[in-house]
Amino acid sequence: MEKMASSSPDNNHIYCADNAGFEMEEDVPPKPSDKTTAWTSDKKQSPKVVRKITETASKVKKAYKTHSTLIKHIVFGLLATALLAFLITACVLDLQRALALLIMTCIVVFFVVYELVKRLLGKQILQFFTPACSFLQRYSKWFKWLVALLAVVGLVAWLGADTARKPSHLISFGGLCTLVTLLFIFSARPQAVSGRALFVGLGLQFILGIFIIRTEPGFQAFNWLGTQIQTFLNYTTAGSRFIFGDQLIDGIFAFQALPIVVFFSSVMSILYYVGAMQWIILKIAWLMQITMGTSATETLSVAGNIFVGQTEAPLLIRPYLMDMTKSEIHAVMTGGFATIAGSVLGAYISFGINASNLIAASVMAAPCALALSKLSYPEVEESKFKTEEGVKLDSSGEQNVLEAASNGASASIGLVANIAVNLLAFLAILKFLNAALSWFGGMVDYPQLSFENICSYVFMPLAFIMGADWEDSFLVAELIGVKLFLNEFVAYQNLSRYRTKRLAGVAEFINGKKQWISPRAETISTYALCGFANFSSIGIMLGGLSAMAPDRKSDFAEIVIRALITGFCTSLVNACVAGILYVPREILDCISYLNSSDFSGTSTDLQSCCNSLYGSTNVTANGNFTFEGQWTNVSLTILQSCCSVYNTTAPCERFF
Repeated sequence: MEKMASSSPDNNHIYCADNAGFEMEEDVPPKPSDKTTAWTSDKKQSPKVVRKITETASKVKKAYKTHSTLIKHIVFGLLATALLAFLITACVLDLQRALALLIMTCIVVFFVVYELVKRLLGKQILQFFTPACSFLQRYSKWFKWLVALLAVVGLVAWLGADTARKPSHLISFGGLCTLVTLLFIFSARPQAVSGRALFVGLGLQFILGIFIIRTEPGFQAFNWLGTQIQTFLNYTTAGSRFIFGDQLIDGIFAFQALPIVVFFSSVMSILYYVGAMQWIILKIAWLMQITMGTSATETLSVAGNIFVGQTEAPLLIRPYLMDMTKSEIHAVMTGGFATIAGSVLGAYISFGINASNLIAASVMAAPCALALSKLSYPEVEESKFKTEEGVKLDSSGEQNVLEAASNGASASIGLVANIAVNLLAFLAILKFLNAALSWFGGMVDYPQLSFENICSYVFMPLAFIMGADWEDSFLVAELIGVKLFLNEFVAYQNLSRYRTKRLAGVAEFINGKKQWISPRAETISTYALCGFANFSSIGIMLGGLSAMAPDRKSDFAEIVIRALITGFCTSLVNACVAGILYVPREILDCISYLNSSDFSGTSTDLQSCCNSLYGSTNVTANGNFTFEGQWTNVSLTILQSCCSVYNTTAPCERFF
């Protein structure tokens, strides 16, 4: 027990007392090292450093806000100087190579200067011209009649001089007058037709046509633009090749043409995000509005149709659809039916359709669609949007360029699927319909009866008055019928086949059936097919507009058929203008053409090339042949082949 007591608390106390040194070691804190001292010192100083950095950043931010305008001007000046130096260097090294960059820079500078002048001196300029404007308003009636008279006299004089060399172009002018007259006769309110909207719209279309088709700068500009778009669209193959491989993208439509729609849709979304599309659309709409006297909303939508589709363009004016008049809604629908979207433009170009003609047709269709819509359904109500004040274009909702590109690509999924399933359905239906018609025709010994055959007779008068030759008018009529009852995609595919056959030197007639059409008929067809005016588009148009303004669904349904017919006529009038102004621009490589030709039939291209060869052929005194110009190295076999088809000229006498 005593031993146990020795281990009691007393003993513990004694133990602790005996180990006093240990107790002292625990109570006395350890001596800090040099590293610990430095860390403690830095920790005390760090709030001061952070405070100094924050104060400096605040001062910089405040200084930037105070001098933000000056800083922006300095940065802009440096960038402009760098661009100017780059442009000068490029022009000095190779002016021809840098010509496109020079022209684009001049255009941008012009509009920048215009905006600056408008912002800084706009009011002073308006005040300066106020007396002249007052004078014109006072005598506006006489002034309008004078301008109209001068325009008519100028048009008659120009037509007389121009068609004296090409009388066939008068047929296209007669077709234009016929279509306009028919629209006037069947107008909803003929007595309310606005002459200003009609004639100014057609005049703008005609001026654009002259600039694009007849003038060398306009033709070269649109030809260059078409070439650049083709080059740009070729970059689609980089994505297509990675996803599908080389074998699938070569020759298979779904993997060749449809990816272009995705790519173009993504690019258009980016342009819309940065504001480029809104800026261009506003400028085009402003020009048409001040000249034609139309309302701001309908003009904006029609201008937007040059670049986007029939359901995308009304999105520009979605907040105002509920308050628009029926005539304005009719103009919006007509613009959608009379033009094509930029996204499918790329697909048509991939078929081999002339890119510059497609672009020109889409641009020229805008003022024509607005003019004919006011002829078919004139304005009799009071519009709330006579001026552009209060009408604003919504900006893109994306946060950055990457989101815009992604949303554009995603939005095209529905369009691509719609194109694919419609082509599948319509081509299958067309095949079935042709088989059924052939069966019925066989009952009366006419098995060649087909849907295209019926269309060729029904629409042949339209094709002829647009300017197609009599022999070509039947094939052009087929294309028009396919476009109206099926869709323009199928029609452009058929046109592409005709073009390919012509360029390949296929005989013009095989077993009595024409295989291709002339370059002039191709151009007219390209303009006539450039629009969404087909019966399958009615549901797309109604569905898109009804989703934006559900309360006006009955108004949309009432107007849509008239708008479809007006849009269809707009494309035909566009084709008539192309027929009036057409000049042969396509340069045929006769040497390549004759080398690849089988000389199994006659054609205008074959005859033209053979005549060129005959004109460059000389017969020496000893009876040998020599060739001049581009034909220097041509073989005698080519001359013999030409003479086997056209043997009425002097060089052929030796062979026959």
